Amino acid sequence: MPTIKERDREVIWHPYTPMKAWPEAIAIVRGEGVYLIDEDGNRYIDAMSSWWVNLHGHSHPYIAQKVSEQLLVLEHCIFAGFTHEPAVRLAERLLEILPQGMRKIFYSDNGSTAVEVAIKMSLQYWNNKGIKKKKLVALQNAYHGDTFGAMAVSGRSIFTEAFSDQLFDVDFIPFPGEGAGEESIAALESLLQKGETAAFIAEPLVQGSAGMCMYNPEVLEQYFRLCKKYNTLIIADEVMTGFGRTGPLFACDHIQTAPDMVCLSKGLTGGSMPLGITACTQDIFDAFYDDDRTKMLYHGHSFTANPTICAAALASLDLLLMDTCTENRARIIKEHAAFAESIRTNPSVATIRQTGTIIAIELKTDTPSYHSSLRDVMYRFFLDKKILIRPLGNIIYLLPPYCITNEELNYIYDCIREFLIGKNPDL
Repeated sequence: MPTIKERDREVIWHPYTPMKAWPEAIAIVRGEGVYLIDEDGNRYIDAMSSWWVNLHGHSHPYIAQKVSEQLLVLEHCIFAGFTHEPAVRLAERLLEILPQGMRKIFYSDNGSTAVEVAIKMSLQYWNNKGIKKKKLVALQNAYHGDTFGAMAVSGRSIFTEAFSDQLFDVDFIPFPGEGAGEESIAALESLLQKGETAAFIAEPLVQGSAGMCMYNPEVLEQYFRLCKKYNTLIIADEVMTGFGRTGPLFACDHIQTAPDMVCLSKGLTGGSMPLGITACTQDIFDAFYDDDRTKMLYHGHSFTANPTICAAALASLDLLLMDTCTENRARIIKEHAAFAESIRTNPSVATIRQTGTIIAIELKTDTPSYHSSLRDVMYRFFLDKKILIRPLGNIIYLLPPYCITNEELNYIYDCIREFLIGKNPDL
C-alpha cells in the first residue's frame, strides 16, 4: 500500500517548492496545538504557524465546534444581493477593533486578493471622482501577494521576474532600514508632491517575505501623515502583521494616523480556513455609491463571505480577545527578547530583529539572499530536530502559535544555539 507522500509525488505540484530538489513531501495526518504529526508518528513543532496563519494551535476544538454547528445551519449562499448572520456579525466585530475610521468590510478569499481589491478600490476611487490619479507607491522589497496587481506593488525579485513585462509601473521608495528613514520619507514626499499618486501601500512595521525586515513606528507615522497631507489613499497590508503578531491587535495600532484601507487574511480564521477582507473608510465606499452602474466595484467570487468560514473567523476572534491570548502574546514577546540577548554577540549572527511575537536571526553568509545555500542546510537541520522552520535565505525566523509553551520555545531556542555552535565549533 503506497504512503500518502508516495501518492502525493505522482499527482501534486507544491507551492514555493523546487520540485526536483524536494520531490517528496512530509505527509501530515493530524494537528494538535503547536504540533503537526506525520504518517510515521513524528511530531513537528510548527514554529512558523504554517505560513503565519495559525494563531491558537492546530485543530482547536472551539473553532471546530463553531464550524460544525454552522455547517448544519447554512454552509454557503450567494453573497450578491443576499446576506447572512455570520458575515454581518463578523464585519461588526472587526470594525470594532480595526484602526479608527474603518466603516465597511469587503470579503474575499486570501491575502493576495484582499490586496488586489484594495488596489482596484484605490484606482477606481479617483476615476469615479473624475480625478486623474493613477500611480501607486510601495516600499522596495515589499511582498503583497502573487496575483498580478499584488505582484506589481511588490518589489521586483525572483518572485516576479518571469512576469516583469506584464506588471504595471509602480514607484518604489527605499526601505527605511537603520539610518535610511529620512531618505525614505523624503522620497515618498517627492513623489506625492507631483499629485499623481492614487495610493501608497505598505506592510506596516514588518516586511515578511523580504526577510522579516523591520522598521520604526515613527517612520510609518510620517508616511501616513504625508499621504494625508497630499490627499493620497493609504493601504495597510496587515495580512501577516494583523491579529496580534506585532503585539497590539494590528501593527497600525502602534501609530496615531489611520490608513484608508486595511487588508487582512492569514490569522483571520485562526488559520483554519481561507478568508480575506479589505476594510475601508466611508469616504471610499461613498465614491462607489451611485446610480451610475459604471461606478460600482466589479469584483467578487463564488465563495465570497462563505458563512462556514465566517463562523471560523468569529470563533478565532473569541479566542483572540480573551485575556489568556493577550497574556500569551506578552509572554512570547518577553521570551523572544531574552533569547535575542543571549545570542546577540554570537559570531555567526549578523543581526537580530524583533517586533512583537516575531523574531528574526540573520546569519552571516557570503550569499545573503533568498536563495542562500545556507537555507536548505538550516531547513534540514531543524526538520531533523522536528521543528518546522522555513528560513528566508540566511534568516531564521520564529512566528509561533500563541499557545506555544515556554518549554517548547526553549527547545527551539536550544536547537538554534546548537546550529550556531555547529557553524562555529570553537565556541
